[in-house]
Amino acid sequence: MQIITISKENLTQEHICCAIASNKSIMVSTKKAWMEARLDDGLIFKKGDVRGKCFIEYIPAEKAWAPISAEGYMYINCLWVSGQFKGHGNANLLLDECISDSKAKGKKGLVILSSNKNTAFLADPKFLKHKKFLLADEAEPFFQLMYLPFDTSDKNAAKPRFMPQVKSQQTSEYDKGVTIYYTHQCPFTSKYVPLIEIVANEMNIPFRTILIESAEQAQSSPTPFTTYSLFNDGKFITHEILSEPKFLKIMAALGYNR
Repeated sequence: MQIITISKENLTQEHICCAIASNKSIMVSTKKAWMEARLDDGLIFKKGDVRGKCFIEYIPAEKAWAPISAEGYMYINCLWVSGQFKGHGNANLLLDECISDSKAKGKKGLVILSSNKNTAFLADPKFLKHKKFLLADEAEPFFQLMYLPFDTSDKNAAKPRFMPQVKSQQTSEYDKGVTIYYTHQCPFTSKYVPLIEIVANEMNIPFRTILIESAEQAQSSPTPFTTYSLFNDGKFITHEILSEPKFLKIMAALGYNR
């Protein structure tokens, strides 16, 4: 498999893997617009020369859309290999590309968001441990910040860490109803957040969305997973990008009924 690196020159024509749709799709257009704006911040998107989910996206941690402190590291937004492309060493290939590129740029290592179990939308902890990633920090209820230092000789080197505000996964006690924090880093949010808002309004659920529009805003957010996090009455509920049926199921469990 050949690896393609996305640039401003080829962004328009290249398929971006996670949203199989035309450039006219809202999912594709918002994702590509988000990517184009981040390229000047050092965003790298590498993909297999295939039409499917086989890619890695990363950015200097100082510009990461995540509430972390990891000076000198590269933050991996997403490493996704699925379907027919799994089981052929493609995840290793993409990660090795990221490692080589990050070392060439003088980075201290890699950082990625995972969990204490295999969870949707987060990096597979078993794969990361196999690749020698170490636990840097944790945040409730299951988030783990994993890192791969390139130089392991300094045992006293500061580890990457979460910002303090994400430790409890709790926003203000005065936040009532459902709040979704999200970005356009994932193409699926542009489709599903508006659909969920329609359902919430039909059910008369107190509801608001907070679109994170800058790295600074993301770094001060109350959740490690700024791509999509749903809170109810200020308490974290889920980071899964919900379809309408899943949203209704969660709302019913929280006591909201049609």
